Amino acid sequence: MAATRTQGITVDSNGNLTIDKEHRGVRICFRLGPLSQEDAEHRLDAEIARVESELEHKAAFQPRFADCAARYLAESQHKRSVKLVAWHIRLLYPYLGNLEVNRVHDRTLEPFIADRVAAGVTATTINRSLEVVRTILNRSARSYRDDDGRPWLDALPPLITMLPETPRLPYPITWEEQDRLFPKLSARLGRMALFAVNTGLRESNVCGLEWAWEVPVPEVGRSVFVIPPEAFKSKRAHVVILNDAAWSIVRARRGLDPIWVFPCRGQRMSTMNKHCLAASSTRSWPSSCPYS
Repeated sequence: MAATRTQGITVDSNGNLTIDKEHRGVRICFRLGPLSQEDAEHRLDAEIARVESELEHKAAFQPRFADCAARYLAESQHKRSVKLVAWHIRLLYPYLGNLEVNRVHDRTLEPFIADRVAAGVTATTINRSLEVVRTILNRSARSYRDDDGRPWLDALPPLITMLPETPRLPYPITWEEQDRLFPKLSARLGRMALFAVNTGLRESNVCGLEWAWEVPVPEVGRSVFVIPPEAFKSKRAHVVILNDAAWSIVRARRGLDPIWVFPCRGQRMSTMNKHCLAASSTRSWPSSCPYS
């Protein structure tokens, strides 16, 4: 290859021209074939202009973390967790909101983590916020595009390091804890919670318990509930044995609704109720449930 009068344009022994030039950190490389020197120079000028335009556009649009978070929140409106996601974003905003999204990484997250730790927040809760950051960065790199199709984050997102967690082991609720907790619940939630602890059912099964699943057992003078397979992830039917406490609740609920054992305004209760669950995260759920 031999150089020509224009830097970045070379010609081989067969008269084929090649462009190989770096302009503002961007490599421009093309095999042009047997073009004239003038045509090759015009092509190089056009490619340099294209690079300049792309760099100017990129400099003009530098999405901030706040822009990416707002888009993620807008796309999450259909999710049940949207309020929780918004809460985490509000916590993160003073630390990350005005940062360009490509500047969000472990080092820039250190002040947020330090302040949350100093406030006595558990590592598990802090990690939930970091998971929101990680999701937003992934969306910015993989899904979010500007008008020209360029990703908002033009590189693979950095690895966000999670804090080591020391989760408490599960344990059965004690009688003392039950005596302290249940009086703080509304009458509706108290009945459902008492039924749950005496049957071992998950929340979704308590909320969706149907009278059609009740099966009398004459030999013991009471009933059981046979929950169908589709109500469980394991796709296996489950027999609910009723002790004295659970049986007394069932007898008290009989006749109140033709379908649901624990109805909510004539309908299936979604999540004991979802308003109560949302409020429970703020530790004020007994007074905030509209269906008490």
